[in-house]
Amino acid sequence: MAFSVNTNVGAMAALQELNRTSKGMGVTQDRITSGKNVNSTKDDSATYVTAQGLRGKQGDLKAVTSSLSNAKSVVDIAVSGTEQISDLVNQMKTLAKQSADNTISGDQRISLNNDFQGLLKQVTVITNSAEFNGKNLLTALPANGINPLQSLAMVDPDGDGVFTPDTMNVPGANLALPNTGAVLNTGSLIDTPGNATTVAGYLDVYNGTVKTALSALGSASRQIDAQLTFTSKLNDTIEAGIGNLVDADMAKESARLTALQTKQQLGVQALSIANQAPQMIGQLFKG
Repeated sequence: MAFSVNTNVGAMAALQELNRTSKGMGVTQDRITSGKNVNSTKDDSATYVTAQGLRGKQGDLKAVTSSLSNAKSVVDIAVSGTEQISDLVNQMKTLAKQSADNTISGDQRISLNNDFQGLLKQVTVITNSAEFNGKNLLTALPANGINPLQSLAMVDPDGDGVFTPDTMNVPGANLALPNTGAVLNTGSLIDTPGNATTVAGYLDVYNGTVKTALSALGSASRQIDAQLTFTSKLNDTIEAGIGNLVDADMAKESARLTALQTKQQLGVQALSIANQAPQMIGQLFKG
């Protein structure tokens, strides 16, 4: 290699290598700081775009989870209310059948009737107060239930190209006791054996409605719980997938940082040696 005071090839080569090492250290330090191998599209466009798509799905899952959680609260309150109403109806049926017995006295029947009216009012209170976030499944017709999101899918049920969110249907149950009929319009519900017999028959029919509601609400509650569990697992799987794509292997990054630090030290020494080369030229011209 020729000696020149104008061009120091060795120093330039050492400087270029030192710059590459410093750049590599910067990348490694970013990975160690963030814990990610891919921090932006500048690192790896294909991987970054894929990860962003998965993060979008996580956002969708958050909406699904929120919808299902709200629905679970609505259904759980409705279930509790319906179970309580079922217990009350059983008590009311017992009172009605007791009042229908001709062997009891008038005073006993008045007492039974008073107890019956108290239970009846309690059913109405429970039905009207079984509400969460403005939704009450115990005063709604089946067509007016709730329809929480259940997945990320979009469905086109009519095949018309208009896609709608994939939802589940939780029907409501009209458990409000009707205020119709001579027996129910008066305060004398089971004050006579005849009225008691009529009311007992009505309660048998109403009890069937309550049982149907219990079955439907219980099924909906289990379905919501299962979907929440699945959504949580799906979110964990997506999170793991994103990690596999963009997370840095910290053990490798630690080893790489040590190697780069060593290369940097050697690069500085090499540049120092190369910078001393022009000084050697002066020795050639000493007398």
